[in-house]
Amino acid sequence: QLQLVESGGGLVQPGGSLRLSCAASGFTLDYYAIGWFRQAPGKEREGVSCISSRGSKTNYADSVKGRFTMSRDNAKNTAYLQMNSLKPEDTAVYYCAADVVLHDLGCSRTTDAYDYWGQGTQVTVSS
Repeated sequence: QLQLVESGGGLVQPGGSLRLSCAASGFTLDYYAIGWFRQAPGKEREGVSCISSRGSKTNYADSVKGRFTMSRDNAKNTAYLQMNSLKPEDTAVYYCAADVVLHDLGCSRTTDAYDYWGQGTQVTVSS
């Protein structure tokens, strides 16, 4: 049973911060690029960020560039998304996903690149 489990979501005021975690069980993340995606009601799922299998490369959507930072700790089998300066438009269910790769060459923010998905964690930014 391989799983990705997101945690760290919740309610935060505009301008606040949250740190999301994506913990893998049943498999090691050493050979997986990781992506964070989000989906608000009535909207398409969008790629927020991704990180290559050993963390050498990251990629961010323009809407979060400079505010969000992705990292990973393969020894803990966990990836993270640090979200600062949160805006109401960041409100969404956030999903992490894992993409099997052979080398630490890069990552993709497109949904069809990913093999495994977590169940999501709700992030609400509101006063």
